[in-house]
Amino acid sequence: MIRYAKPTTIDEALTLLGEASWSILAGGTDFYPTQGAKPFRENVLDINGLATLRGIAETDSHWLIGARTTWTDLVRYPLPAAFDALKQAALEVGSVQIQNVASVAGNLCNASPAADGVPALLVLDAEVELRSVAMVRHLPLEKFILGNRRTELQPGEMVTAIRVSKNAATGTSAFEKLGARRYLVISIAMAAARLTIEDGIVSNAAVAVGSCSAVARRLASVEAALRGLPVNGALVAAIQSASMDELSPIDDVRGSAEYRLDAAREIVARAVLGAAGHASDDKAVAA
Repeated sequence: MIRYAKPTTIDEALTLLGEASWSILAGGTDFYPTQGAKPFRENVLDINGLATLRGIAETDSHWLIGARTTWTDLVRYPLPAAFDALKQAALEVGSVQIQNVASVAGNLCNASPAADGVPALLVLDAEVELRSVAMVRHLPLEKFILGNRRTELQPGEMVTAIRVSKNAATGTSAFEKLGARRYLVISIAMAAARLTIEDGIVSNAAVAVGSCSAVARRLASVEAALRGLPVNGALVAAIQSASMDELSPIDDVRGSAEYRLDAAREIVARAVLGAAGHASDDKAVAA
């Protein structure tokens, strides 16, 4: 017999997860469409009663985004400018109605190559907090998502939070998405960039691209090419000539592999210039 449970404490949820195999229900915006008209064949663990998993908190060393935190919650919360790319990505997740219920952690657990939140979290060096009855562990996001619809989540575990170190939550950031239309669309390609700029020079850069490989990827060669450059046209020139070997796009109905590679280079340039522009805006405000 299929079971349904709605625990009210994390301990209760973890105990249930340790006893049987469950499908975890959070926002449900992907859960129910995937299920379709088929009868349920797995136990359903509804975590919407876990109030402590919703919200954003700050510690001395990290920003913590609870697993049930919605995209709307994220957009409304006052976070450093390094999170701007993530907020911009949040506004691209479906419709406003979807953003009001879909969870940030659910976007990661779905592990879609086109998950809008992943590139922006990658440039923040985000970690995923995983809990079971036996232990708590933290995995870098790039080690949590293994491939299309595959994660490192083990039996008996659930995602309880996303962590961003304050050391990584510096600088300014921007997000760019390319789709077949403006709204309610799966990405053809998307990019996030975070820059730390000192005296008009890029001292650090983080760049990630999604929808152009089985898993969103950081672009190490692009990041290296940007460091030490002045904030001017040299940034675009460096991006145009840098390697993007991390990307391996496919051909599908939304675009060819060749088109995606060309698009990725263009939107990376736009994201980098957007992040640089945010830094200029901050200076203007400060002045």
